[in-house]
Amino acid sequence: MKIQREDIRNIAIIAHVDHGKTTLVDELLKQSGVFRENQDVADRVMDSNDIERERGITILSKNTAVYYKNTKINIIDTPGHADFGGEVERVLKMVNGVILVVDAFEGAMPQTKFVLRKALELNLPVIVCINKIDRPEARPDEVIDEVLELFMDLDASDEQLDCPFVYASAKAGHAVLDLTEDPKNMIPLFETILDYIPAPEGDPDADTQVLISTIDYNEYVGRIGVGKVDNGKIAVNQDMVVVNEHEPDKKKKVKISKLYEFDGLNKVEVKEAGIGSIVAISGISDIAIGDTLCSPENPVAIPFQKISEPTIAMQFIVNDSPFAGQEGKYVTSRHLRDRLFRELNTDVSLRVEESENTDSFKVSGRGELHLSVLIENMRREGYEFAVSKAEVLYKKDEKGKLLEPIEIAYIDVPDEFTGTVIDKLSQRKGELSAMNASSGGYTRLEFSIPSRGLIGYRGEFMTDTKGNGILNTAFDGYAPYKGDFQYRKQGSLIAFETGESVTYGLFSAQERGTLFIGPGEKVYAGMVVGQNGKTEDIELNVCKTKHLTNTRSSGADDALKLTTPRTLSLEEALDFIDTDELLEVTPKNLRIRKKILDSKMRKRNAK
Repeated sequence: MKIQREDIRNIAIIAHVDHGKTTLVDELLKQSGVFRENQDVADRVMDSNDIERERGITILSKNTAVYYKNTKINIIDTPGHADFGGEVERVLKMVNGVILVVDAFEGAMPQTKFVLRKALELNLPVIVCINKIDRPEARPDEVIDEVLELFMDLDASDEQLDCPFVYASAKAGHAVLDLTEDPKNMIPLFETILDYIPAPEGDPDADTQVLISTIDYNEYVGRIGVGKVDNGKIAVNQDMVVVNEHEPDKKKKVKISKLYEFDGLNKVEVKEAGIGSIVAISGISDIAIGDTLCSPENPVAIPFQKISEPTIAMQFIVNDSPFAGQEGKYVTSRHLRDRLFRELNTDVSLRVEESENTDSFKVSGRGELHLSVLIENMRREGYEFAVSKAEVLYKKDEKGKLLEPIEIAYIDVPDEFTGTVIDKLSQRKGELSAMNASSGGYTRLEFSIPSRGLIGYRGEFMTDTKGNGILNTAFDGYAPYKGDFQYRKQGSLIAFETGESVTYGLFSAQERGTLFIGPGEKVYAGMVVGQNGKTEDIELNVCKTKHLTNTRSSGADDALKLTTPRTLSLEEALDFIDTDELLEVTPKNLRIRKKILDSKMRKRNAK
């Protein structure tokens, strides 16, 4: 018999990137007494990884738990980026309701729509939290209308449309149910959660079923499966069977060696857990997302949706440049292989394939951001390797026609730049599907564009809009191939010989285009040192010194003025490289190079 477990609530916090999910979770933690009065707490305490802190985005979903009025509220903070949408879909299987956070100025954004659709499809009740109401340009009333329109667009039921609205400032730590009230603290939000989110239900006397929805990884204990107890109870030393709906042949006997529940930011060891509890289980070496742990007497898998397929791929290659092995700690193909396969432990949207060449691996993911975060993490850990330009993954239909991934690009841009943006995206096979004036002199553009049309575009977009444009994308499915176009209009400036760059050589090179390096940097033949103003590639000698004669002094060089070189970030470099180039990634440097370093071989190959 199914019963409700009233002392637990399981919720996920969903929102577009940067609308304040993680800050909201911070406040709920602080106000429920998780931290001591005098404890120094970092901002966005849930973003534990360095890159998450620097970029201010959440990449991995995180579990935490707070107590309010003797009820344990399990909270899952989810990523807001489309590239990590796979994380959100699975997490929703663990919860009984969601809090949708919407910025009181920006309103409903593309990612809001994506995550909300997933929640409504699972019939989860939604609490709408209008955040940042203390922003001077906040427009809460209009935003409520936008959110309700979004609900209607997504065919929400009458119960779902009748959802509670809470107005909050996560930064200031308060929430109200009515804008006329005087804000004090987060209690109105806690109360709304208890009133509106149903308690989890299950049959405590039935055979055990626990669906694993996320995976954590720890070097000491290996893989840790996180999931909700749907039926029965789970205890340490219990014998279980692992089954999976998508793999009918999978039946593996296991024993539960360690069991944890979440309390604040910590995992706490427990002896057993009942229905509705979110638990972490360690000691099962190859546990995977979508596995169900069951009693051996009645092994029935819980259904769960398949993980979304990758749309983009890159080659990760052992570095073979003349400077190989000088800056990295891990440089061999075995190091690279072990690290990439280890990433699969936690990142389920990633695919790694070995190629005929033992030095190269094909890595596929959900988007450029997804793969650049992996590259940045590896670089910080001391790995040295090279990557190729991102390519999209094509499919064939039944008739053998080529299909390519299509994205919807939502662009908010100041009115004066709309012409440039429309022109650039049209050249990249984008089709304008909607154009509306939004507030404050901005226009909202909507494009349907092939994924490959967006590769290498973000940097150009930021330049074209002087840093004022906002570009968001969401995967829209596969469609017939839209035809060829040129990625890059300008060629590369290539170093002609190996050595150290000199002011004299750079001075004559800078007239040809934009340089990426300054004087005194090591270069090698075939390395890209800048961008040509014209379409073709040019080879230059940047190591050339001035010959001494008895009429000239060697010090005359000091007067030569060099323009400041353009330093590329990882994303800009990935955007810049062309199909015949590689990006050499080391803990200290990013260098762009030609795949074929020898200039004669390159020319022969081009013919």
